[in-house]
Amino acid sequence: MSAQPQASLPDLPAIQALARDDMAAVDALIRRRLESDVVLINQVAEYIVGAGGKRLRPMLLLLAAGALGHRGADAHQLAAVVEFIHTATLLHDDVVDESDLRRGRRTANAVWGNAASVLVGDFLYSRSFQLMVELERMAVMRILADTTNQIAEGEVLQLLHVRNPDTDEAAYLRVIERKTAVLFAAATRLGAVVAGADDTTCDALHDYGLNLGYAFQIADDVLDYASDAETLGKNLGDDLAEGKATLPLIHAMSQADEATRRRLRHAIEHGDVDALPDVLAAIHAHGSLAYSRKRALAYAGAAEACLDELGENPHVAALRGLARYAVNRDH
Repeated sequence: MSAQPQASLPDLPAIQALARDDMAAVDALIRRRLESDVVLINQVAEYIVGAGGKRLRPMLLLLAAGALGHRGADAHQLAAVVEFIHTATLLHDDVVDESDLRRGRRTANAVWGNAASVLVGDFLYSRSFQLMVELERMAVMRILADTTNQIAEGEVLQLLHVRNPDTDEAAYLRVIERKTAVLFAAATRLGAVVAGADDTTCDALHDYGLNLGYAFQIADDVLDYASDAETLGKNLGDDLAEGKATLPLIHAMSQADEATRRRLRHAIEHGDVDALPDVLAAIHAHGSLAYSRKRALAYAGAAEACLDELGENPHVAALRGLARYAVNRDH
């Protein structure tokens, strides 16, 4: 981690307070631009966007721009674009994963069915591109076009690894780079771009977002084996049920004896949630949660280090605070 003492960094409520006025403008823009004369689109989109959540990705964009002294309508519009893209991926993810619970309530596909969820996700993607084009900045369009393409690649790559017990750490990292980290990186790079930063600063904020995304997703995957359903907002062991080998299980597999490895392979291949006690026992026996947390902390530390050339102001401190939050949260 950075040399800054943790006590000097803002916690999540303080970070949210710093971004509150800008986020209010983003939320108002999101609701205006969600509107459609197709009633079902309004219902599904409002359901998923209205579910709340931390709005972390648009907030990252606003904080990155603010760290460079920029605030304004263009940043608000880009933050809305990022949130639309993220929301579209959630709708599609829940269909692919056959999930029925997110943020403590039923998923859109559980309420309206898979077809409506996929098609409204497509609407959100296309609406995000409408918003993007309105800004008439080729650099912005290139970043977001590349990012959405990488996210789609990540979805397919993850599908290839479902129920695959031979997924190793390198393959896992390739998936979470595309599925999670690239959108974090796009958000923070776009914050720098809209602030008119030079290439070095844009690259630094991109790298901050990328490392933060890795840290956030690894920590999320740890929580799937270390939290509880009420706190987590989804069913504990969902990753196992979906046949996903995430870092805690991948590490346990690499350390286990042959008999245990066979049981874990069977659990992954069959999405056997009844094997969760055996999986948890192996994860705890081999220190796999501690190993995974250490990896998340390393990425969070790398994220903070990317900010060292920016100087210090409340927005930079908030970005540092988010790196700490990413690995210390309970949901």
